[in-house]
Amino acid sequence: MELMKNIFFNTDKLIQNSSVKISYTGRFFQDNSEDVFIHYGFGINWDNLNEIKMEKTDLGFQAELLLNEGDSFNLCFRNGNNEWDNNEGQNYVFVLEKPQTELIVLDDEPVSLGSARKLRKSYLWSKKIRLAVYKIVTYIPKLISGNYRRKVSGFSE
Repeated sequence: MELMKNIFFNTDKLIQNSSVKISYTGRFFQDNSEDVFIHYGFGINWDNLNEIKMEKTDLGFQAELLLNEGDSFNLCFRNGNNEWDNNEGQNYVFVLEKPQTELIVLDDEPVSLGSARKLRKSYLWSKKIRLAVYKIVTYIPKLISGNYRRKVSGFSE
């Protein structure tokens, strides 16, 4: 997911207390900088301030990090020459979502282990039925027309 030009995440949503992989293809990647660091914090006060070195790849500089609690994920980038890419002084700011904690409800009933097993069994039976139908559709016409030969191992004509 690209939330801002030249910054990509491996997820659709940025969720508190989850791991995320970030890729940066901005100015420092385009200028072929050797070392790039991501400088980041959470919330308006940049709580839990941290900086880590990103790994240089063919797809950009990449790093994996844990998103802490806060309403926003704030970041900027620094290269080995102590030059900054901070979105022209605005920093890069992304909204963090709280993790979903509600129980998923189907037909006004919570999902139980028994109903999950029933769903799994019905799925397996549907696969078996589809396979049987495929075999019937494939082999019956060959049997009727006489074009079906059974392979016998160890016997040559």
